[in-house]
Amino acid sequence: MTNRPTRRTILLATGAAALAVGCGEYGDDSGSSSVEASSGQELAKTSDIPVGGGKIFKDEKVVVTQPQDGEFKAFSNICTHQQCPVAGVADGTINCTCHGSKFNITDGSVAHPPATKPLPEKKITVDGNSILLA
Repeated sequence: MTNRPTRRTILLATGAAALAVGCGEYGDDSGSSSVEASSGQELAKTSDIPVGGGKIFKDEKVVVTQPQDGEFKAFSNICTHQQCPVAGVADGTINCTCHGSKFNITDGSVAHPPATKPLPEKKITVDGNSILLA
């Protein structure tokens, strides 16, 4: 009498084989990658961002600020209070008009509640006079 594999055994073996094949595609030890590193998407020219202010990029979901001349920062444009998009940048703060939260343009920290968490920082690079989303 021969023991036949159970349905569970066949499913587990098939799943393990599929996993091994899937991992093998990315398990190349050559050190090369099929994905090229992007130099970043240009958001704006440095001259587009006022000193002491900023600009919101709705499609990219980012706000870029220039707290001091030549210093550029970027943050998520989604308010940490109830996930409304921020509406403007004025008087040194990034402002959400949904409930009145304000965030400092220097570090995204809360300047005025009801938000209690800072805006998450986004990575940007400045290349010449271009601001690139990293």
